[in-house]
Amino acid sequence: MSENPYLSYDARILEVKDLTPREKLFTLRFVDPEVGENFSFKPGQFVIVDVRGFGEFPISICSSPTRKGYIQLCIRKVGRMTKFIHRMKEGEIVGIRGPYGNGFPMERMEGSNLVLVAGGLGMAPLRSVLWYAIDSGKYEHIWLFYGTKAYEDLLFRDEIVHLLKHGNAMNCSVKLAYEIESPSCIYLERGFSDRVCKGVVTDLFRGEEFDVENTYALICGPPVMYKFVIRELSNRRLSPGRIYMTLERRMRCGIGKCGHCIVGTSTSIKYVCKDGPVFTYWDALSTRGLI
Repeated sequence: MSENPYLSYDARILEVKDLTPREKLFTLRFVDPEVGENFSFKPGQFVIVDVRGFGEFPISICSSPTRKGYIQLCIRKVGRMTKFIHRMKEGEIVGIRGPYGNGFPMERMEGSNLVLVAGGLGMAPLRSVLWYAIDSGKYEHIWLFYGTKAYEDLLFRDEIVHLLKHGNAMNCSVKLAYEIESPSCIYLERGFSDRVCKGVVTDLFRGEEFDVENTYALICGPPVMYKFVIRELSNRRLSPGRIYMTLERRMRCGIGKCGHCIVGTSTSIKYVCKDGPVFTYWDALSTRGLI
């Protein structure tokens, strides 16, 4: 957006929506219409949010580039900065700089099946992919396997329930796994017994078949999840080059200056904010400490 990589642009908070006790969804629009018109991004890219006079932090965009005029950020309250922005109200101004990173190769995957595997907060960046794929209609079929700890932790709850009910009409199959029983989860399981179950996200692969020669898998979730999901995909003979993962948790400055996101050894070094945050499983196999 600018030759100065540290320059941020004013964006107004249009709406703040509570998603869970810890996460809020912020809808933002650039104050300058020209900036908003020229701002473009790919699913999987991230921005730096600049709270003027207080600090800044990186976060993935969770809205789709097919939906113009605004961007959405799903922000979890975990530290000083995020606690501060959770107290901000509609109409207040923050700075946005970016977008940064490589994003998912959506053009390369056109005409193929997409298997989206999300765990917890990992649903936020994959939501951008999900709605881009649905809106564009350029993909053979979309599976969303979403693992959550409890019903209260379910992100974008209304959208997930809507897709459970009507996803097939949009060429999208949604399956949900939960760990802690609650009346709401039991109610969902009764209504969608073939797509909602108690368990972990890898349980959702049971009974699903897809052509590995025409399928890409996109993963985002807690670090412990990657090992088991990749094992499941590898057992199905999905090529490591067709497995993508986003490692947004490692990002800091966004432009490779602070060095906090460097991983690997002298033979293979990656800057997560510049070379990623989206990597293939091939990258992980050749770069120590990537996952």
